[in-house]
Amino acid sequence: MKALLNAHNRMRKHFEKGGRLEKLYPFFEAQDTFLFTPDSVTKSASHVRDGLDLKRMMITVVIALIPCTLFAMWNVGYQANIVLNPATVDELPGWQHAVIQALGVGYNPNNPLACFFQGALYFLPVYFVTIAVGGIWEAIFAVVRKHEINEGFLVTSLLFPLILPPTIPLWQVAIGVSFGIVFGKEVFGGTGMNFLNPALVCRAFLFFAYPGQITGDNVWVAADKAHAVDGFSGATILGVTRIEGFVDAVANTGYTWWKAFIGVEPGSMGETSALMCIIGAVILIATGVGSWRTMAGVALGTTVTALLLNLVHSETNGSFAIPFYWHMVLGGWAFGTVFMATDPVSSSFTELGKWIYGFMIGWLVVLIRVVNPAYPEAMMLSILFMNMLAPLIDHYVVKANIKKRLARSAA
Repeated sequence: MKALLNAHNRMRKHFEKGGRLEKLYPFFEAQDTFLFTPDSVTKSASHVRDGLDLKRMMITVVIALIPCTLFAMWNVGYQANIVLNPATVDELPGWQHAVIQALGVGYNPNNPLACFFQGALYFLPVYFVTIAVGGIWEAIFAVVRKHEINEGFLVTSLLFPLILPPTIPLWQVAIGVSFGIVFGKEVFGGTGMNFLNPALVCRAFLFFAYPGQITGDNVWVAADKAHAVDGFSGATILGVTRIEGFVDAVANTGYTWWKAFIGVEPGSMGETSALMCIIGAVILIATGVGSWRTMAGVALGTTVTALLLNLVHSETNGSFAIPFYWHMVLGGWAFGTVFMATDPVSSSFTELGKWIYGFMIGWLVVLIRVVNPAYPEAMMLSILFMNMLAPLIDHYVVKANIKKRLARSAA
């Protein structure tokens, strides 16, 4: 490692100001900060020292996402292996079939390794395309603006694949991440300057541009041709409840609350398991990176709104009967609450504002899920809408605090 560091430092002069490769300094700095501990330290007594910087914050979020990521790869493979059989495996992409055969794990849903490797063959290409394309855009803007490549994209590059269906075309992944990074973050100044969550901007673009591949009433599975098995493909609980009623929807889809909580169901790759999201929430709250007030606000808003709508009886819309504890394990509620709503840049900053911001997200999620007949899932749009209102919430919270302090000082 020392030899690598010495070789790295010898190249530094070519990238620093006045060197031949001065314009490419962001690329050099990116690998320098990724591979080694920075050798510059604060020496003046006038500086405030804090153990949490941007890099540590982003790495903490990445660590908190690991349980969801690992479960995503297992669950995607499990859902695929449930329906794969000798008559359908040959219809899978040839390279995937060859890799599975080479690993010798087969297509057995009862084999955790078989499920994990099968799911990895769907998740990893999406992740690598996101890293490659998004990283290029980050580097281009860093070179043009002559600043360092920061670690903000590390989180976006992992969040985005986890909120996508496993069978999404890779070219759509490239277009989506390009739009989200450029128009959701970089045009506003880069990391820390964006007022919308970049990962959700990526997905929102795909949602409106290619609705056939990103959404719909039918559940997503990682076996396009193989999933045409009687009784397997069908509408999600959120989609069925409007027609059949909540009780009948649960019975017909075969899901239990515990099964939904664990996340053993088709859906976007990383957002199905509320349990894995809770593990991530514990990490974020314990490290002070994620706001427990925002998470609690979303839960409170969801609970209050669901209970109120449960009191309203509808003959034509069974979604009114969905209990609040079911809302919390369906769709992307848990994932959005823990990892999206708590984004420190696009969410509210004030303590009271976090409660209001979270409550409004929970309120909107249930309201859209129940009332809007065309959009059974609502977490993405609810968070994006509240991202736009977060500065306004903070403005009035600060204004109210100033008014109270002036009144106290006058007294």
